[in-house]
Amino acid sequence: MKLTKRKAFNFLRSYFDVLNELNTDEDKLSFLMAIINKQFLDEDPKDLNFLVNLCYQSQRHAIEKSVKGWQMANGTPPPKGDPKGSGKGNPKGDPKEEKEEVKEKEKEQYVIDFESLLAFINEKTGRKFKVINNKVKGSYKARLKDGYKKIDILNAIINATSIKHHKENNYQYLTPEFFSRADTLDKYSYTPKIDTKQERTNNLLNNF
Repeated sequence: MKLTKRKAFNFLRSYFDVLNELNTDEDKLSFLMAIINKQFLDEDPKDLNFLVNLCYQSQRHAIEKSVKGWQMANGTPPPKGDPKGSGKGNPKGDPKEEKEEVKEKEKEQYVIDFESLLAFINEKTGRKFKVINNKVKGSYKARLKDGYKKIDILNAIINATSIKHHKENNYQYLTPEFFSRADTLDKYSYTPKIDTKQERTNNLLNNF
């Protein structure tokens, strides 16, 4: 049994919204457990798949702020390396600090883990791209500034790799550059449909 002094935490609407972006129960459980273990045990998540990690990172700022607020209010020492020290304090924080945190959160929405993105593309296409060059990275960042979301990029990769035409052509057109285009996202970024019967069959095979 894992021990914790914390009794409760606020489950934000944004957590729920992100949770509903995930399609499988396995991913949803991983996301929820990552939040719970961080809030109650201050344990950073490990071994999350690319999609779940992306969803967690989108909420990391709010999650860590909640943890630090509880630590300050209850005199619990913060994690090692925390320059703010420990002890009881004002959980509401400094207004200037709040503004800086908001700005930091706004910046985070434009940050992409390109190493994980490349690994996800390689996993879905079966190809072995080595790098995403700076020009293409710039295109991805431009798409986010245009209003596209990171989940749109992921959905585009999932949907495009499920198309028969691309499968028959060994995914030769599905490059990192391809998924950085606005027209690609417009065409493929719809929410993937899950074949529940096939998913159930796959689960049975995996557990056989």
